[in-house]
Amino acid sequence: MDSGDIITPLVMGILLGGLYALIALGLSMVFGVMRLINLAHGDLVVLGSYAGYGLMTLLGLDPIVGLLISIPLMFALGFAIQKYLMGRAFAISSEAPLIIAFGISLVIQNANQILWTPLSRALNTSYSNLSFSIGERQFPLTYLLDFMAGIIIMLALREFLTRTYLGRAITAASQDNKAAQLMGINTKRVYGYAFAIAMMSAAVAGVFLGMTFPFTPTSGVSFLTIAFGTVIIGGLGSMLGTFIGGIILGIVQTLGGHFLGSASQMLIVYVIVLVILSVRPQGLFGR
Repeated sequence: MDSGDIITPLVMGILLGGLYALIALGLSMVFGVMRLINLAHGDLVVLGSYAGYGLMTLLGLDPIVGLLISIPLMFALGFAIQKYLMGRAFAISSEAPLIIAFGISLVIQNANQILWTPLSRALNTSYSNLSFSIGERQFPLTYLLDFMAGIIIMLALREFLTRTYLGRAITAASQDNKAAQLMGINTKRVYGYAFAIAMMSAAVAGVFLGMTFPFTPTSGVSFLTIAFGTVIIGGLGSMLGTFIGGIILGIVQTLGGHFLGSASQMLIVYVIVLVILSVRPQGLFGR
């Protein structure tokens, strides 16, 4: 790649940003509804990657087709986590859910290590190594799939939250918990559905993550950091803001790597995050 050619890293950054947004959407939703920073989110995404890997190796299912199985399972797991762990922790104190989330993170990491060993895994499919062209430039097909998946999930969540009764109940609970209860909304059940829907998003993100990057049982920490950066830039609780934040983070990373080298690309991302936090703490699109 020519050192003066910024089109390639720019396009790569936009496509990569779609994956970052996809990873962060579940984190953004949980915070927007429950005001909880889910420290286990990165490991839940990696759990989705291992679910896709297990279905592919054991049943021979394409990872995307395997989502038909893993999404309902992750939904049920998310509802159970909220009902039996997070919900009870909220009744104790505002700090208890953070501790519970950290504990869930450790459990998932160790369970994945026991089941799949610490070796690096990847979701290799027949189309993993294919590419597509924009002019004379070649780009990985998986990056385009990541971007498309990010748009689809973001639009689906926005439509769900604005056009369905449950979605409006979730929005009402996120804006004013007590007022929502006075209107007859069961906020505990709403929180359960919100967490479960975030887990569905994590299942999708895990599959597309696994098709793009290798993963290990401890990869969740890195992707949690990426998710934090994305939602901080875009604004916690905003679906559109999270997607745009992912695009910004992806572009900053690839352009930073292009001009300053790969060793500096994440440092530039963290500096941008700190600048946005100091200037606009609620993010670019946060309320």
